Amino acid sequence: MAAGTEIPDTVALGDVTEFSDEVDVVVIGLGIAGGCAAVEAASHGARVVVLERAAQAGGTTALAGGHFYLGGGTAVQQATGHADSAEEMEKYITAVSAHPDPEKIHAYCVDSVDHFDWLEALGFTFERSYYPEKDVVQPETQGLMYTGNEKVWPFNTMAVPAPRGHKVPVPGDTGGAAMIVDLLVKRLAELGVEVRYETGARNLVVGTDGSVAGVAWRALDGTEGVIGAKGTVIAAGGFVMNSEMVAEHVPWLAEKPYVLGNTYDDGLGLRLGVSVGAVLEHMDQAFCTAPLYPPAILLTGIAVNKDGERFVAEDSYHSRTSAFALEQPESRAYLIVDEAHLKRPRMPLVPLLDGFETIAEMEESLGIPAGRLQATLDRYNANAARGEDPDFHKAPEFLAAQDNGPWAVFDMSLGKAMYAGFTMGGMSTSVDGEVLDATGTPIGGVYAAGACAANIAQDSKGYASGTQLGEGSYFGRRAGRHAAAR
Repeated sequence: MAAGTEIPDTVALGDVTEFSDEVDVVVIGLGIAGGCAAVEAASHGARVVVLERAAQAGGTTALAGGHFYLGGGTAVQQATGHADSAEEMEKYITAVSAHPDPEKIHAYCVDSVDHFDWLEALGFTFERSYYPEKDVVQPETQGLMYTGNEKVWPFNTMAVPAPRGHKVPVPGDTGGAAMIVDLLVKRLAELGVEVRYETGARNLVVGTDGSVAGVAWRALDGTEGVIGAKGTVIAAGGFVMNSEMVAEHVPWLAEKPYVLGNTYDDGLGLRLGVSVGAVLEHMDQAFCTAPLYPPAILLTGIAVNKDGERFVAEDSYHSRTSAFALEQPESRAYLIVDEAHLKRPRMPLVPLLDGFETIAEMEESLGIPAGRLQATLDRYNANAARGEDPDFHKAPEFLAAQDNGPWAVFDMSLGKAMYAGFTMGGMSTSVDGEVLDATGTPIGGVYAAGACAANIAQDSKGYASGTQLGEGSYFGRRAGRHAAAR
């Protein structure tokens, strides 16, 4: 099935003359969600087969740095002296969610410690260490850091802040999560689960009652067949690589940002779900970011739009700042930093535009109405000198008057900064991963997890690093467990 918006046909169960296999659970996709679903299903006694279109496991998961958003008092939190509870974690995730799903959020938070333990039982240990700096990813193997807006107003008034970004013990910004995929593949082998690479799902098999009874597949070598299954888990990734679906649902994502995904993030899993009546949610939402930090000292500066007005607390998590920047008129935004607080970014995704000796010169060059930026800086500097930010409530540690010229300008504008993003919409599901129809009723026999499902991460403003891997693995497990019990 090629990429596009075409919805695959279904195969009537009565038309199937022969099954290539008959199993309890078939899993479509072997990233973090599919791997966890398959392991959990097999661990609960199900006969499982996994279909993976690529020649190896991992999908987009294998590209990720390896953050898991976990809390409630994990062993790493305890070892590093960071008190947390499921209740505070639940308050926070609810507060930052644009469309909170109380049942899913509650389950995710209450089970977070157990899920942490389950992940470590795969055969690794999160380092019992804490990285205190404002950063995108821990530079080495530190096990814990803040990866969201927990300390950012107004969320710091709505839930007690706690760091919840648990990183696997692999240094670097990318690729760490591949270690988890390797461990899942090893566990599947131990459980006797067959993984068929270079084999893709093409159609869902549907019984007379509308329930899903299996999957029609085709391998790269041309062989094909139909697998009969009591439960089918769709974990085939998002749709960021499908230009037609992106144009339909999140057209701005196609304009300038770099996409984060792999070849098979083409939306096929979503279209398979729609073929049997699945409802898609939050399809207009996407994660998009161009981090200003590290170094964190740059966040003492001010982010302004083309009218010279501030629009966000600069100490926000990078995707929150980016989301607000992209909403500004003409998607133009700048970070202004004086000489006393200027350091070169470690990841120069937001380019240095120029330096200016005077504010008036800066206003003229940037096309900001005369006097507007000066007024914004004057107000910010006066308040910062008192340790206050009544407009955006930036944390005191990032408040510093920007009055020591010359001033540097970093260009946060769309098309200038190197924004990267991925899609966040997916199938509506129950807390156990059951795919829901337009009435909210589970469609028998079919589940969705990971980027195929709409879970708790919905938009850049409330996103935290580790949410995708955290919820993908957790809800993948629930889907696999529920499918095994059919």
